[in-house]
Amino acid sequence: MEGFAGFMSLLSLALIVFSGFALFDAAIRREDGFRAADKKTKPFWLIVLGIAFVVSLIFPVLSFLPIIGLIASIVYMVDVRPALRSLPGGGRSSRGGGSSSDGPYGPYNGGR
Repeated sequence: MEGFAGFMSLLSLALIVFSGFALFDAAIRREDGFRAADKKTKPFWLIVLGIAFVVSLIFPVLSFLPIIGLIASIVYMVDVRPALRSLPGGGRSSRGGGSSSDGPYGPYNGGR
């Protein structure tokens, strides 16, 4: 039984790390990227993934709520994140990156 308990604690840790990474990744993405990718809004995903993270910290792995949180994290990672990464700039915040002449469709070249 000790082996099973050790496996369950590793599985719980993996779930916490996975949902934490999904939450962190959603937090660094730009707000308009979610709208441009035609996904829900950034606050929606931050709330859903935040709840999934907290639930994975509080409840054991085999209960019902962490499995729902795992499903939400998986949906973000396989559907929303690739759509955001396919946007120009990868959907990340442009703190210090890019030029001041960059428009929504790329750099502005003055009509040349």
